Amino acid sequence: MSGYQLAQLNIAKMREALESPVMVDFVNNLDRINALADQAPGFVWRLKDESEEAMAMRLFGNNYVVNLSVWNDVTSLSDYAFQSGHVEIMRRRREWFLPMSGATTVLWWVPTSHLPTVAEAKAKLEHLRVHGPSPSAFTFKQSYLPPEQAGSAYS
Repeated sequence: MSGYQLAQLNIAKMREALESPVMVDFVNNLDRINALADQAPGFVWRLKDESEEAMAMRLFGNNYVVNLSVWNDVTSLSDYAFQSGHVEIMRRRREWFLPMSGATTVLWWVPTSHLPTVAEAKAKLEHLRVHGPSPSAFTFKQSYLPPEQAGSAYS
């Protein structure tokens, strides 16, 4: 077993308020998509409030939704994001979310059993936006091995 797991943050800027008619299909699919993630191989944890949801948390501002989770590895997260029922929701994202400049998703390695904080996730996204992909904050397109496997390449 690895001493590291993969943390991920993604943010999106809503076209309208979560309660608006524009967002109805997105909101109506949240429980199903979250359950799909919760049951996916390699899923460890996701940020949620007392209502079992994180969508009401305005961590990046009033118009933003956030997803913060931990997975066993990049493959587990990638399989869920791009090869499960999650894909149908991703294909419709332009109905609900506005285009954003800069990175909206960041991946990074955390020690096993560490649950990332929102402050940590924000810092990782900012690091990626400023410095580009690196072993400490990266993307699906340019991912890095966990520190224990990367050896001296990790900084």
